[in-house]
Amino acid sequence: MDGTAGTGDVPGGADADALAGDEPDVSFEHTPETGQSFENALAKARDGVRLTVDDAIELLTTGTDDAGIDRRRKERVLEAADHRRRDVVGEEVTFVANLNNNVTTACTVGCLFCNFKDAAHTFETDFEAAEDVTVPGFTKTPAESRDIVADAVERGIYEVTSVSGLHPAFALDAEHRELLEAAVDERGPEAAYRDLTYKSPEAYAKDPGTYVEQIDAMSVDGVHVHSMTPEEAAHARRGTDWSYAEIYRRLREAGLDTVPGTAAEILVDEVRDVICPGKIDTQGWLDAMEAAADVGLGLTATMMYGHVETEAHRALHLKRIRDLQERVDGAITEFVPLSFVHHETPLYEHGVVSGGASRDEDELLIAVSRLFLDNIDHVQSSWVKYGDEGGLKMLTCGADDFMGTILSEEITKRAGGEYGEFRSVADYVELISSIGRIPVERSTDYERRRVVDPDERPLGPRLGPKADGTPLVEE
Repeated sequence: MDGTAGTGDVPGGADADALAGDEPDVSFEHTPETGQSFENALAKARDGVRLTVDDAIELLTTGTDDAGIDRRRKERVLEAADHRRRDVVGEEVTFVANLNNNVTTACTVGCLFCNFKDAAHTFETDFEAAEDVTVPGFTKTPAESRDIVADAVERGIYEVTSVSGLHPAFALDAEHRELLEAAVDERGPEAAYRDLTYKSPEAYAKDPGTYVEQIDAMSVDGVHVHSMTPEEAAHARRGTDWSYAEIYRRLREAGLDTVPGTAAEILVDEVRDVICPGKIDTQGWLDAMEAAADVGLGLTATMMYGHVETEAHRALHLKRIRDLQERVDGAITEFVPLSFVHHETPLYEHGVVSGGASRDEDELLIAVSRLFLDNIDHVQSSWVKYGDEGGLKMLTCGADDFMGTILSEEITKRAGGEYGEFRSVADYVELISSIGRIPVERSTDYERRRVVDPDERPLGPRLGPKADGTPLVEE
């Protein structure tokens, strides 16, 4: 789960404290050293020549010949990216009317960058918290998810996004549940949990149902369902020999429309081994994404940066996303850079990092993403991560999408994010118009677009299945 949640259970019984250690080893094989020059890399970017990893490193560092970021060189990179953005997508800035409905914070993976999830055992029926401890997490039943989404659809949303913790009771569907329960019967509850991180729903105060049940519940009145990250897909196939294609085929039949490319973090295993050793590896993430595209699902892609990685890792990540886009025949509609919010995460608490990315790094990451990813049209600026002022600035550095309305946003907020959790259509029109750009309401896949007239009243969404222009919330 990107940019987010607490300490807690991980496979094998480890926890975030143990994973962090007293002196984490963050020395890497991949370092930002190249045989390229900054000027050559920038000339290639300006001329539209496909960039190499070394080119990206030079642009991200503003030259490896000197330490630190050269502000004058940085501005030249940003200018090149803004020109490229204008050539590719013009002056429109898009946004989507959406709801975040994260199903559960219960999780079995102790990612050190995460403060969204809660230790899974704290959700068990017989768990007794200390008197001075409040367990703030949640789990929603499929019926509760349906009610939440149905209400938001009535208010005009186009899309529901759902990214959740890896609850031990989650199974893909009834067939998967039977296989997992058979493993419990054969090996015993504790052995099955160690092998599969599975416990029966009866062990928990609230049953999350199955992934298929949750997707079906959220698929209300034709709303677009954007869910099931590669990490969740891996959780949905544990204990079986089912392929990722089989997992995503069943989910698509249940109502899944597109797959968020979160859980990518940095697609270099030496980084993943530090920040999320319990997660799927780079190849597992790529395999799941290809499988989702193979069964006809659209994709997005992300990068969560600004923690322990180097510019070399960021460049390698961009290369792996670009190569993936070639293999999935353009199924990735947008690239979403996510600046690490460090404040209440184990990486920060254990002294592995002292902060997140600088604003200079944020701007360069957006710019180089635009210049490097020549086969992905849309680059997103996250107002949740950057704030309004920073988010607007990123729209002049190569980004062209400004996220969604996000009626509920728990992940960044629980990691210490400061920039709120809702954006109205009126807010979007005012902010986007303030920098001389054109506000455009879009569908998830960018195929449907509506240019919003700033003088229109009322200012509400119109693309959702029940949208009629009424504001999502009262102003």
